[in-house]
Amino acid sequence: RCIYDQKILQKAFGEWKEQWTVCRERKLSLRADNHYRHLLLDLIFKAWRAYVCKQQGKRNKYYIAESHAKKQTMLRTCQHWLVYVDVQRTKHGMQSVALAFRERSSLRISWAMWRRQHYQKCSGHKMNILALQHWAQRLQFRAWLQWQELYLYTQNEKQKDTRAETHHQHWELKRCMGAWLTYLNLKRVKKCQNDLAQEFHRSRTLRKCFSDWQLSWECRRRMHAHQRDLEKQAARIALWRVFAHWKHYVALCVEEAQQCELAEKHYKCHLLVLQKFWNCWKSRL
Repeated sequence: RCIYDQKILQKAFGEWKEQWTVCRERKLSLRADNHYRHLLLDLIFKAWRAYVCKQQGKRNKYYIAESHAKKQTMLRTCQHWLVYVDVQRTKHGMQSVALAFRERSSLRISWAMWRRQHYQKCSGHKMNILALQHWAQRLQFRAWLQWQELYLYTQNEKQKDTRAETHHQHWELKRCMGAWLTYLNLKRVKKCQNDLAQEFHRSRTLRKCFSDWQLSWECRRRMHAHQRDLEKQAARIALWRVFAHWKHYVALCVEEAQQCELAEKHYKCHLLVLQKFWNCWKSRL
C-alpha cells in the first residue's frame, strides 16, 4: 500500500510536471510568435519606409527634372522670341530707313529694294533656321516626353518586379513559417503521444506488478490461512485423538474397574462357596 501510494504520488507529480512543462512551452511559443510578429512588422515597416523614401526621392527627382526641362524649354522659347522680336524690330527699323531713303533719293530706291530683298532673303534664311531649330526643339521635346514615358514605364515595371519578388519572398517565408509551425505541432503532438504511451505503459506495468503482487500476496495469505486451518485441524485431530485415547483409556479403566469389581465379586462369591463348601465339609466331617 505504501509503494502504491508512492507510485500514485509519483504519477500525480509527473502529470503536474508535464502540465507545467506544457504551459511553459505554450508561454514560450506565444512569446516566440509575438516576437516573430513584431520582428516581421518591424521589417515590413522598415521596408515600407525605405520604399516610401525611395519613391519620394524618385518623385522629387522627377519633379526637379520636369521643372528643369520646363525652365529650359521656356528659356529657349524666350531666347528665340527675343531673337525674333529683335529681328522684327531690326526689320521695322530697316524698313523705316529704306522708306526715308526712298523719299530722299530715287537712286536709293533700287538699293533699298535690293537691300530689302536681301534682308528678306536673310530674314527668310534666319526664319528657316529658327523654324528648323524650333522643329529640332519640338523633336527633342517629343523625344524627352517619350523617354520620360519609357522611363516611367520601366520604373513601374521595376517596381512591379520588386513588389512581386517581395511578395514571393514574404509568401515563401510565410509558407516556411507555416511548415515549421506544423512540424512543431506534429512534434509536440508526437511527443505528447509518446509521453502518454510511456505513461500508459508505466501505469499498465505498475498495475500489472501491483496485481501480480496482490495475487501473490493473496495466494500467500490463502496458503498461510490454509496452513493455519491445517494446523488448527491437526490440533483438533490430535486433541480428538488424545480425547479418544483418553476416553478409550477411561473406558478401559472403567471396564478394568468393572472387571476387577466383578472379579472381586466372583472371588467373594467363590470364597463364599468355598466357605459354604468348607462349612458343609466341616459339618460333614
